[in-house]
Amino acid sequence: MALLEINDLHTFYGKIHALRGVSLTVDENEIVTLIGANGAGKTTTLNTVSSLLVPKQGSVVFDGEDLTHVPPHEVVMRGVVQVPEGRRIFAQLTVEENLHMGAFTVDDDKLVEEGVQNAYEMFPRLKERRSQVAGTLSGGEQQMLAMGRALMTKPRILLLDEPSMGLAPNLVEYIFETIQRIHDEGTAILLVEQNAATALTICHRGYVLQSGQILMADTAAALAGNEDVRRSYLGEI
Repeated sequence: MALLEINDLHTFYGKIHALRGVSLTVDENEIVTLIGANGAGKTTTLNTVSSLLVPKQGSVVFDGEDLTHVPPHEVVMRGVVQVPEGRRIFAQLTVEENLHMGAFTVDDDKLVEEGVQNAYEMFPRLKERRSQVAGTLSGGEQQMLAMGRALMTKPRILLLDEPSMGLAPNLVEYIFETIQRIHDEGTAILLVEQNAATALTICHRGYVLQSGQILMADTAAALAGNEDVRRSYLGEI
């Protein structure tokens, strides 16, 4: 049985039919990517999984439990955590205060402190800037903080929305190495990433989303070698 199973999702923004029957799965210890142009429905899919949006039809099942109508904070408590596009850190708070905000569902102070130290181990630069106001961090550091904050509850699956957006190439490489490390330590990942070529190098499988529908699903290697995918999403002719 898949860890995450999305079945026939139909999600709307007002009268706009954003997702039109999206179905996909993510297994334990798997990295799966969603590829598609802007407006294809990638972020809407993640937001529906997180219960930030409620579908009019379909279901989101995590570890055998239907989460479709579970409130967002309880989805986090179940082990599903999203790193949103644009990072959305708390700009007026310090780095360490931001990390503590990521542990809002954790009652045990010892576990919170353990989460902070784990974040510093994953991202040493954050430890160096632990007392710095987060809004003054660079874009790359803010992405590290957003990911570190998401790991505070030790999620079983991490939903990553455009983690490399706006970052310099060397930082993109570092972020993808970190994604691989997070996976290697036992966390499943559903990745939305504009840099499809790089995403396919670390993912096991991928789905191509177009106009709110799954157009194609295959292994990462097969998608990377597909002529239509290479032309439409990998910038090759």
